[in-house]
Amino acid sequence: MELYAASYILPISSPPIPGGAVAVDDGCIVETGTLADLRSRHGGPVHDFPGCAILPGLVNAHTHLELTHFPSWKIRKGIDYSPRTYVDWIIQVIKIRRALSPQELDLSVREGLRICLEAGTTAIGEILTDRSLIPLYADSDLRGRLFFEAIGHDPVRNAQLFEDLDAAIASFSGGSFLPGISPHAPHTVAEHLHQDVLRLAHERNVPRVIHLAESREESDFFFDSSGKIAELLYPHVRWEPYLPAPRRTTATAWLDGLGVLNGTISAVHCVHLMPSDAEILAKRGVGVVLCPRSNDKLAVGRAPVVLLKKLGVPLALGTDSLASNDSLSLWDEMRYLLDTFPGIFAPSEVLSMTTIGSARQLALADRTGSLDKGKHADFLVMKLPGRNGSGEALHEALIHSGEILQVFLAGNLVVSREAFP
Repeated sequence: MELYAASYILPISSPPIPGGAVAVDDGCIVETGTLADLRSRHGGPVHDFPGCAILPGLVNAHTHLELTHFPSWKIRKGIDYSPRTYVDWIIQVIKIRRALSPQELDLSVREGLRICLEAGTTAIGEILTDRSLIPLYADSDLRGRLFFEAIGHDPVRNAQLFEDLDAAIASFSGGSFLPGISPHAPHTVAEHLHQDVLRLAHERNVPRVIHLAESREESDFFFDSSGKIAELLYPHVRWEPYLPAPRRTTATAWLDGLGVLNGTISAVHCVHLMPSDAEILAKRGVGVVLCPRSNDKLAVGRAPVVLLKKLGVPLALGTDSLASNDSLSLWDEMRYLLDTFPGIFAPSEVLSMTTIGSARQLALADRTGSLDKGKHADFLVMKLPGRNGSGEALHEALIHSGEILQVFLAGNLVVSREAFP
């Protein structure tokens, strides 16, 4: 048994504890409380961090670490241009992705994993395109969920893809990671594949995640099968035979009609939602992962966060990839969210969205996301600025001025920027 004490403990699931501590045994949290109380009940050494706060490791609900080296690839592959629209960007990503070697992907993932830990992220919801990369995640210090990507319209290829997904989940060995499935987006996945993925996820008891309503192009496509998705993207990937007749609906309503929206799927982005779409998500228990900096960089707009919050839709935060963001830091994401939507979220809400909120979206809340009994001892030691106050002032100080000194995973020190006695 070891005790980790600080000026403040932020369990996230309960109010901050001044002069608190976390009791850890065999990599798991035994109890949180005041240092005096825990000392009276538990033996073992005390690791004291004066002038600091201890809080759960951050949980990044949406990443694509395969694309960590995207900024340099654009230059090296001679595809360094500024896309004019969302679809232009997607096509650029496809072109670069096709030109990569296994070694380049390997190095990119390794760098992404390192960057996450350095930024205080201890768990991720990773979209995995290449399943041969699983050993990299299994060997890393991070934990999280690997969502195997499902994409395509060709029925023959999709049948094989379904078999491969089933086999991959059945034989999954990902270390501290668990499996999941990601039907990529409404317009990139055939109707029958959406439904097959739902059935497989139910049979294997794994969650799903989907990119939804990210761009105006998706809205145009689902209304009348027009726009750049129909004119550029489908021809680029040879999906012309699968161009649908005009649906006169939204992507959210279409998915709901397929019966694939429920509490086991999370929707990422959700920028172009109609009010009726948001109501569908709320009614079906679908959580939303916001990626505000990615949306800004791709100039697709802003998610209707006021409406989503009003309807009680569970919210989490993700960084997306370095193909559409400038960093993998959730601290940068939190600051941007607070600055972009002033007065909408309290700092404590935003910190919750990047810890227990994201853990819930990834179906990992029983393992991480808060400093509660029985969970993995994944936590950060952060130096507090000189004047930090308490309550919301404390959360705001951590988000805007806190400094990560140490990162622990399962009670093991994995990142250290300062030595403590």
